[in-house]
Amino acid sequence: MTVAAGIPAWTPHPDVWLLVAALVVGYVVAIERLGPRYAVPGRAAVTRFQLVCFFLGIFALWLAADWPIHDVAEKSMYSVHMVQHLMFSMLAAPLMLLGTPAWLLRWILRPPSRAFRVVRWFARFLPALVLYNVVLVLTHWPVVVNQSLTSAPLHFTLHSVLFVSSLVVWLPVVSPMPELPRLAPLPRSVYLFAWSVVPTIPASFLTFGAHPLYSAYDHLPKLFGATALEDQQIAGLIMKLGAGLLLWALIAVIFFRWAAEEERRNKPQLRRQMDRELSEMGL
Repeated sequence: MTVAAGIPAWTPHPDVWLLVAALVVGYVVAIERLGPRYAVPGRAAVTRFQLVCFFLGIFALWLAADWPIHDVAEKSMYSVHMVQHLMFSMLAAPLMLLGTPAWLLRWILRPPSRAFRVVRWFARFLPALVLYNVVLVLTHWPVVVNQSLTSAPLHFTLHSVLFVSSLVVWLPVVSPMPELPRLAPLPRSVYLFAWSVVPTIPASFLTFGAHPLYSAYDHLPKLFGATALEDQQIAGLIMKLGAGLLLWALIAVIFFRWAAEEERRNKPQLRRQMDRELSEMGL
């Protein structure tokens, strides 16, 4: 029998607040103290665009990890858990990367350190897609999901793995460091397309499954009186459509920017060619 439930009462999450505060303070201190030493001479340590992106990423991270999203995801709806994961991986991670200056990421990774070499190896077309697949399967494996609802350390670990791996997987698209170069526009579009196709299989299991996959959610009260199977089906649609729409929008932006740059680059050549032809015609 389905039990309808409302949004859980507000619960403080001081661990989330401390983490968010540590990230904000660390970023600001790095800009103020390290920026003058490591930024390119004559340039600002951070641009306004980077500041906006970083704090939007922090906001997305805080929103996903705090009440009410975290509480509903943990105590009621797997579909909201899916929204939480997408906010970590598809919003917070790329926005925080876009907000990180190249000198700061270089200072964190310390090339040619082992950490830098590991990140550089994974931040390539195929390794990044494999990493995404592995983490996707791990974080949606029924045994792992069921256990994570009863173990706060495991839950935190899974979210940390998801977020950190997402940072690496986004590097081929939005890396600020020349040492970790972004893919060229066309390979980048293919990469994002492959990324959008990957969730199709697990999303299909969730959307078209005849029985709930996650026993831990079976008997939890659901918002609006939804059943566990309906909740799971909504989660599958969110996984496929939510991530897919964002990635396809990025593909469109990359393609049209690339086409515009190619047109600007080719205009002088076309003009010179036309002038040559007119000259040969005596015009």
